[in-house]
Amino acid sequence: MSLLADINHILAPLNIPVETGVFSDTPPEEYLVITPMSDRLDLFADNQSYMIVSEARLSLFTKKNYNKQKKELTKALQAGGMTITDRQYVGYENDTKFHHYAIDVMKEYETEED
Repeated sequence: MSLLADINHILAPLNIPVETGVFSDTPPEEYLVITPMSDRLDLFADNQSYMIVSEARLSLFTKKNYNKQKKELTKALQAGGMTITDRQYVGYENDTKFHHYAIDVMKEYETEED
């Protein structure tokens, strides 16, 4: 699987609309945007990499208090095998009236054989 597929699978039971990159429709009162950040090739031997470290940022946008969703997202992501590397309140967007809260995650994958 890929990081995006894993994240979408983990978040499906939470019933929060999720899109990758940008929310393309009229946004609901609460939604998530996944932004892929990196795919590092780690764990080298004999000029070969044996591990891919994939990272993404989950941006929660909500017009409500974000603390309940922050806790639910954190619990679900950790239970799903994700490592949370950062959580931060990005800010309140006056023009849209959304709170923006970011959760950065990473997961290690073995490189696939050709």
